[in-house]
Amino acid sequence: MNPALKSQILAAGEAAVATAARTLAGGGLVAFPTETVYGLGADAANPAAIARLYQAKGRPAFNPLIAHVGDLAAANKIARFDADALKLAKAFWPGPLTLVLPKTEGCTVADLATAGLDTVAVRVPAHPVARDILRAFGGPVVAPSANLSGHVSPTTAAHVEHDLAGLIDLIIDGGPVEVGVESTIVGCFEQPTLLRPGGVPREDIERVLGRALAQAPREADADSAQPLAPGMLASHYAPRTRVRLDAEDVAPGEALLAFGLHRLHGADRAVAIMNLSAERDLAEAAANLFGYLRSLDAKGATTIAVMPIPDEGLGEAINDRLRRAALGRA
Repeated sequence: MNPALKSQILAAGEAAVATAARTLAGGGLVAFPTETVYGLGADAANPAAIARLYQAKGRPAFNPLIAHVGDLAAANKIARFDADALKLAKAFWPGPLTLVLPKTEGCTVADLATAGLDTVAVRVPAHPVARDILRAFGGPVVAPSANLSGHVSPTTAAHVEHDLAGLIDLIIDGGPVEVGVESTIVGCFEQPTLLRPGGVPREDIERVLGRALAQAPREADADSAQPLAPGMLASHYAPRTRVRLDAEDVAPGEALLAFGLHRLHGADRAVAIMNLSAERDLAEAAANLFGYLRSLDAKGATTIAVMPIPDEGLGEAINDRLRRAALGRA
């Protein structure tokens, strides 16, 4: 980080919330904790602020943003809910579920934030700091992860500062986040469709709906069709170091991202070892994922070797992020 570049950093509290609301209202950019990752907030109705957000992140303009609101009533002002969407909102909000819904006629979310689509991605975060800021601001706030586009998502205020110091106005430090992977995204189309696995497991959503979710194509890239939702670029979430998945050994010069016991051949020669969860707890692994990738990325290894992780529950979201990280530096 260039020490000449600074952003104001405030510990979470009433004064910080009030400052965040004023900064957003003035077209500024504010990073704040949600229960998933730290988000980079801008007034969803202010195209100039959103353009500055894209610029700060280096984010492709065709990748839509999630509008965060304080409650279901606020969501109803910008999005149209059918019966399935209402079921999911009542079951999982506030929480790490984003719904992609048709815009209302009076939707205030700028077209730049929806990437020109007729739909809007919306969620009600559960983190108390995020909700306090949304209430104080009084309108929808677009808030992608508070990191440079394609980098590992931030789970602490220090991660935000590392990527975005001097590029944004304010960072609200609410401590480490809880979930550690982004929200699950469900498109409420003719058939509810899983667009991105995340903090709410597929099985829980299907239990509420009473039927299986449809599956969207797993990956898209800049040369293919416009993504339907955030996080659908193939090479998203990529550290600088190459990532090798389903590792059964560790080669010289590699770092190891372990899961459970790691008696892998060559592990004693690893540049560094970090264990997502020694107890094979997927929730613990999800919470550690981005922070550990960041740490291993700084170790100077040729490759980060990643042990296999079960593709169930939160493991689906973890593997989705890891596949994208591997594609980014293949």
